[in-house]
Amino acid sequence: MGKRRRHDGAFKARVALEAVKGEKTLAELAGQYGVHPNQIGQWRKKLLKELPVLFSERGKHQDKDREEMEAELYRHSSVSFALSKLKIDRDRLITVRFLNVLLGLQRFTIKAIN
Repeated sequence: MGKRRRHDGAFKARVALEAVKGEKTLAELAGQYGVHPNQIGQWRKKLLKELPVLFSERGKHQDKDREEMEAELYRHSSVSFALSKLKIDRDRLITVRFLNVLLGLQRFTIKAIN
């Protein structure tokens, strides 16, 4: 069994466009590009489905909304990371204070044992 190959978007678009043209059968395109005919059919369907969005005004708004969502997600993940770091630091501080109380030590007065 062979390895799965990953094809970039330009390759998929080129093959799907050839399939939409209809000058060759899917089997001929599969032989030419080394891809299974079913895969070419899926790429062709996706191209035909998403092509109208490319030329619509809604597509521009969707791109803008997507960029805003990605920016918000990035901000959220940065804040979440900072909060988790603060929580870890807080937990460590609570542990140190608890140990100090158990050991009867004053704040920051840990003596080395010789």
